[in-house]
Amino acid sequence: MTVKIVENQNELEDAFSVRKTVFVEEQNVPLEEEIDQYEDEAVHFVMYGDTSNPIAAGRFRVVDGYGKVERICVLQDARKTGAGKSVMEKIENYASEKGLHKLKLNAQTHAIPFYSGLGYEVVSEEFLDAGIPHKTMVKQIPSEALAE
Repeated sequence: MTVKIVENQNELEDAFSVRKTVFVEEQNVPLEEEIDQYEDEAVHFVMYGDTSNPIAAGRFRVVDGYGKVERICVLQDARKTGAGKSVMEKIENYASEKGLHKLKLNAQTHAIPFYSGLGYEVVSEEFLDAGIPHKTMVKQIPSEALAE
């Protein structure tokens, strides 16, 4: 399994394909909410399985001094394989390389244990996004990790 930063239109379409499957088809998020006005400013990530098929995706933006982790998703068949953790690690390494040590994400409430296991802490009350309960979570990347 390989996570990579999207470099071309085909890879971007692969990332969008995973996002559409998970968020639009499985979770009934409207397509116009899932693919939004921030796509062009975001850095996109896609994970490929043993074949050339995409199995996970995510995106990253800088918002108000935070590295904002967004749209993390894994196809159903690839869940519980470490794919989500691998995507998160790639995004966190990217953030570190860019000198960002504060990360933020809006986690669906069912995914809070996953993000907590990666060192994120809940900092908000529950709110709805696309009709799905979420909480905001943050993580500080230690400054010594930035030097590695």
